Amino acid sequence: MTGSDLPSSFRLAYVPGVTPTKWVRVWRERLPHTSLDLVQATAAEAQGLLAGGGADAGLVRLPVDRSVLSAIPLYTETTVVVIPKDHAATAAEEVSLAELSDEIVLHPLDDLLDWEALPGRPAVERPATTADAIELVAAGVGVLLVPQSLARLHHRKDLTYRPVPEAPESRVALSWPEAEITPDLVEEFIGIVRGRTVNSTRGRAATPPRPAKDKAKDKAKAKDKTKRAGGAGGGSGSARNKPAGGRKPQSGGRAGGQSGKRGKPRGR
Repeated sequence: MTGSDLPSSFRLAYVPGVTPTKWVRVWRERLPHTSLDLVQATAAEAQGLLAGGGADAGLVRLPVDRSVLSAIPLYTETTVVVIPKDHAATAAEEVSLAELSDEIVLHPLDDLLDWEALPGRPAVERPATTADAIELVAAGVGVLLVPQSLARLHHRKDLTYRPVPEAPESRVALSWPEAEITPDLVEEFIGIVRGRTVNSTRGRAATPPRPAKDKAKDKAKAKDKTKRAGGAGGGSGSARNKPAGGRKPQSGGRAGGQSGKRGKPRGR
């Protein structure tokens, strides 16, 4: 498939907290004639969107259903606790789960972390979204554990965060609908997120290899051309010019020798 055969657009889904900006910029440099359309989706919506054909690929959070989606893990995010700026925990560089035992730890319905047991004390109700939970933290109701990118996304001047090394982490992956052959544009984006150069052999080739039957035809034509050239006298001419026994031809030849004899005075 050549560049002109590629689809005119590529739809990339992405979940909150994931920033595709740098990869989109590289895409637009490499494929200026193929637009990249961004499709925002919640973490819960992303898998269904991809499986249903609503996007060609997506930057999602693991796990995904591997029976319908392929995925390449890209990076793992640190989990942080979001707290008010006047909270006692701000005095430390990081916070342990044990230090949260007396805190009301908010657990939104769209939580992305795989907890065996949530630390601290549960709130009376679970907030519907992470955004709602952030508002409750600002109101002094409790604290919230989220991937660091979400803490940045919901940044407020009256809140801050600290890493919690013991907490479960969130992994971000590039995912696309499962298929026997990965589509060319998905291969292009895989190459971009993995840092491949534009000429990398693992990316989509600018000029794809020719089919085997075409190569066979070209080989047969070349062979026929060689035969015809030999039949036109190329072989006999080559034999006349080649010195017998592998010797180099002498500059004078036989004629030169006779000329030398004629030039010598004959005795009387």
